[in-house]
Amino acid sequence: MESASALIDEKIKELGDWRGKTLAKVRKLIHEADPEIVEEWKWAKPTSPGTPVFSHSGIVCTGETYNDHVKMTFAKGAALKDPSGLFNSSLDGNVRRAIDIHEGDKVDESGLKDLIRAAVALNTKDNTKAKPRRASSKRAG
Repeated sequence: MESASALIDEKIKELGDWRGKTLAKVRKLIHEADPEIVEEWKWAKPTSPGTPVFSHSGIVCTGETYNDHVKMTFAKGAALKDPSGLFNSSLDGNVRRAIDIHEGDKVDESGLKDLIRAAVALNTKDNTKAKPRRASSKRAG
C-alpha cells in the first residue's frame, strides 16, 4: 500500500494542469505553516479515488480537486477567525468552512498560513482539554 504522501504526489502529477500546481502550492504552504502536519489519504471507495487530508491532532483541512477549482475544506472552519477573508465556500454550515481556488486566483500565502496555524491551535487545544475524571466508587464499609 502506498503512503498518503505518495498518493498525493501521484494526484498532483495526474492532474498535470493548474489544479495540480495549485494543490502542490497549497500543500507546500500547509507544511511551511506547520512542519508537524501529517498527510493522510481518506475516503477512498469505488466511486472516488480518495481525498488528500492534512492533520495535526485531528483534521486541519482537505485538498479536493474539481474540474474548475481546488477546494480546501477546514474541518472546524466555522470556529476559526478569518481576518483575511479567505473562506468563500461552505459558509452556511455550523462546522466546516472552505476556500475555493479557481484558475488564475492568487493565493494569499500569509493569510492561508495564519489560518492553518489557527486550525492546528484549535485542534491541539481541543485535544488537551482536561477530561473529567469519574468519582471514585469506593464505598465506606
